[in-house]
Amino acid sequence: MAVAVDMKALLEAGVHFGHKTSRWHPKMAPYIHSKRQETHIIDLVKTAEGLEAALPFLTKTVASGKKVLFVGTKKQHKDIVLAAAEKAGMPYVTERWIGGMLTNTLTMTSQIKKLHDLERRMASGDLEKRYNKLEVQRFQEEIDVLNGKYGGIKDLSGIPGAIVVVDTLADAGAVREAKNLGVSVVGVVDTNADPTLIDYVIPGNDDAIKGTELLLDYFVQAVKEGATKEGK
Repeated sequence: MAVAVDMKALLEAGVHFGHKTSRWHPKMAPYIHSKRQETHIIDLVKTAEGLEAALPFLTKTVASGKKVLFVGTKKQHKDIVLAAAEKAGMPYVTERWIGGMLTNTLTMTSQIKKLHDLERRMASGDLEKRYNKLEVQRFQEEIDVLNGKYGGIKDLSGIPGAIVVVDTLADAGAVREAKNLGVSVVGVVDTNADPTLIDYVIPGNDDAIKGTELLLDYFVQAVKEGATKEGK
């Protein structure tokens, strides 16, 4: 059963509030309903249409056995993107997007292998047997640093089937790498961003926490639905 989009909920969450008219991107014109004082108002009909196209795509992606990578590194997004990804059982990047995360597979594979090896040796007590307390502490610090960088993708095998980006300007690097690899991008696009870079445009406020939480909830529902269909 497809995820239903509630227009009233989008309105109540403030998804329709864009940026100041002076900061708009002209290519967002088709997604703008009007302007209120000096602020653009996003057309929520277009938002609903974007969701109605993106959500079945996410469901189909997961049902085919592929992963959806959730990306949100802006300060106010980190916690809610992490919570959404964990709820969906999907990989995530909520700290800094490191250049080459998707495209530089050699370096990423090496770093993630190092992280897995250190975690395994720490859990087994091997490091504690071989090194003194100070050295073990330094190994733990290294594990923490690596987890900060790669923890959200350490169980991602290969390239994701899609990425969800909740601020396409803040995480333009993720969008570029996905496009270079032909990975489809589902992106929340505010009035100051370029929608032509995004495969599934969700026009919406990328600053309001309540609005972002609502959109993430839709994405999580779609992913979970796909998980129930995987392999069928």
